[in-house]
Amino acid sequence: MPYDHRNTARRTLALALAATGCCAVLAGCGASSEAAPPATDKAGTTQGESGTQSRPPFASGSASAPAPASTPAPRGSRSLAGRTIVIDPGHNSGNFSHTSEINQTVNIGTNRKECDTTGTSTNAGYTEASFTFDVSHRLRDLLTARGAKVVLTHDGERPWGPCIDERARIGNAAHADAVVSVHADGSAVGHRGFHVILPAKVRAGAADTSEIVAPSRTLGERIVNTFARATGTSPANYIGSGTGLDVRDDLGGLNLSTVPKVFVECGNMRDPKDAQLLTSPTWRQKAAQGLADGIATYLKG
Repeated sequence: MPYDHRNTARRTLALALAATGCCAVLAGCGASSEAAPPATDKAGTTQGESGTQSRPPFASGSASAPAPASTPAPRGSRSLAGRTIVIDPGHNSGNFSHTSEINQTVNIGTNRKECDTTGTSTNAGYTEASFTFDVSHRLRDLLTARGAKVVLTHDGERPWGPCIDERARIGNAAHADAVVSVHADGSAVGHRGFHVILPAKVRAGAADTSEIVAPSRTLGERIVNTFARATGTSPANYIGSGTGLDVRDDLGGLNLSTVPKVFVECGNMRDPKDAQLLTSPTWRQKAAQGLADGIATYLKG
């Protein structure tokens, strides 16, 4: 999750890791993945760039299920042949054992931030990194079935990371028509629903989002509509004033992008009701479908 929600108190990632004795990090998630000035919530997690970072290195748990084989595109749907889509699974399960590496800072144009974070988890220990990896694979299969070229920023081949600046560079180098960073949030109990994070207009150092603000908003709006329809869930009740949209200028993955990009917080892992959905393979397939439909609708113009 893209961390540092504005309604929580802040403290540094290093202190959170030291206080819990974590050993020396989905992409987002999730949360959206990058570390912002951290904060703690009632569940005892540390918030970073797109959401919260779990203190202990949880196991993936039994909630993970392999993504199904490629799903045929709906009859009559327009082909995505010739389109390039980058999927960014928030965080990385290996981040938990590479805290010294992910705590190194990188330049995001406006300032420097931690390379990456571990992400959050459900109270039962299902990690955001496991969630984002699973949903990203399902999304890849749905988009590939529609003829798109799909690039993942990481696919289990890396022991940690990639860093937030590298994630942005991967989308830029691919000349992607759209980039979606998959996350899950780690907010307080009672905070439910999904939201899409959009890039603010930023121009500082290597960051210049002036060309992507408008198309990214359109992409985000399309995803809000299709995600709600496919999953049966509502936009977040705690951020975005019910629109399902949140604009931020502190996420390196957005600041450094030169192609349309959004972060999607699929739900709140710290709320028991949302967690029940996020740990369901059936619901995760619906989430992937909602993301795929939103991307396809956006690309159709």
